Amino acid sequence: MDGKINQLDVLIMKAAVYLGKEQLIVQDVDKPALDEGEVLLQIHACSVCGTDLRTYRHGDKKIIPPRILGHEFCATVVESRAPDANVQIGDRVVMYIVIVSERDRYVEMGRENLTAHRTTMSYHHDGAFAPFMKVPAIAVKQGNLFKVTSDINNEHMSLAEPLGCCMNAHSRLGIGLKDTVAVIGAGPIGMMHAALARLQGAQKVIVLDNNPARLEMAKRFDIDAALLVQADGSHREQVRDLTDGYGTDVTIVAVSAAPAQNDALEIAAKAGRVNFFAGLPKSNPIAPLDVNHIHYKELVISGSYSEKKSDFQAAFALLHSGRFPAEKFITHTLPLERINEAFPLMESGAALKVCILPGT
Repeated sequence: MDGKINQLDVLIMKAAVYLGKEQLIVQDVDKPALDEGEVLLQIHACSVCGTDLRTYRHGDKKIIPPRILGHEFCATVVESRAPDANVQIGDRVVMYIVIVSERDRYVEMGRENLTAHRTTMSYHHDGAFAPFMKVPAIAVKQGNLFKVTSDINNEHMSLAEPLGCCMNAHSRLGIGLKDTVAVIGAGPIGMMHAALARLQGAQKVIVLDNNPARLEMAKRFDIDAALLVQADGSHREQVRDLTDGYGTDVTIVAVSAAPAQNDALEIAAKAGRVNFFAGLPKSNPIAPLDVNHIHYKELVISGSYSEKKSDFQAAFALLHSGRFPAEKFITHTLPLERINEAFPLMESGAALKVCILPGT
């Protein structure tokens, strides 16, 4: 015997527990014990989401503390009490995190993201900012675990969940070879939209942001222009110059700011498609918009919330294909004990995507 403790045998583990606004504490918790139908995952990598940042800074009424956060992860099945599950012990997996408790018209339509009968990992069930996480029996039964069959690394595979959310928006935008696309917001979600637009054949991809550091990072991607949002609105004229005066065929708002929504309507071409991917803060959700743009330009406006299982499947397949530039997104990795360092890195623009490695 070498005296080393097998991590699978421990009964207490460290986890990042949300206790309230600006209280995400790494503390000892019980390792999850399984009930019938459940599966235990050993977490290899869990990326920090903008939702995690928003929850940390402002709280979230949907989350009842104490709650272990983290929902963008790649893991391995290490214990199972679900003999009929579609995954087995030893399988590396990612997870579609929306869990449906009751069928209704939206579930029947294949739009389970819109049902009121849903719960979500890290909101209603403990998440993956921990060495181990258990998957509820209902999620196992619904086939929410997907077996990773390529050699893509854990950090890159953790992008499946946010990429699926982006896929949800793109399923309604119909981007193609004739389109010029603008993405407002150069954070990780904005750059996912930009990368997807290029993969769909967009003629030109323009990214806008008010943070110079984010724009510098954006230039690492296959885009045609990175424009700084200016208080005088001159960035709108720059977009017109880049589009022969027409404006953009598709405009995606990937930042939670009312001025960005106004910019989207301003820079959109006639007959353009605009997607409000990012919502506004629930404390101030009303935005004054020049809706004459919608009327006179005949714009098509869509919203986007969460993801359908079909979107997650599409993201999962795209990551497996190797065509998505996953390696450009994870700019920082941190051990669990340093998770609170992720938030200022994200807010400053110094990081694009921060990935937590709970086992280090």
